[in-house]
Amino acid sequence: MKKSTITFLSTFAIVALWSTSAFAQGTAAAADNVFTTYAWLGAASAFGVSLAALGGSLGQGRAAAAALEGIARNPGAAGKLFTPLILGLALIESLVIYAFVISILMVLNIDITAAL
Repeated sequence: MKKSTITFLSTFAIVALWSTSAFAQGTAAAADNVFTTYAWLGAASAFGVSLAALGGSLGQGRAAAAALEGIARNPGAAGKLFTPLILGLALIESLVIYAFVISILMVLNIDITAAL
């Protein structure tokens, strides 16, 4: 196995073993309330949008690199590559926008008056 794979697996194992004791609570711990749920919902929304933005940026970078490589190999095909490139980039960006809209809907669904 590669050194990076071994490093990743050992780090994952350490985090997995550490998290069980770090998040363990005794019986005297305060009960979760609706505000804790809303905080986790907001954190999940932020994580989802950041993950979508990361995936979208990586996808757009690879698509642009492939198109530029194709144009570099055959400059005469630049006109034929431009439209599919723009269409692909728009579709990739639309997925990120969908994730953003879903995240906004999740956060706006938080009803603060229900907790009062």
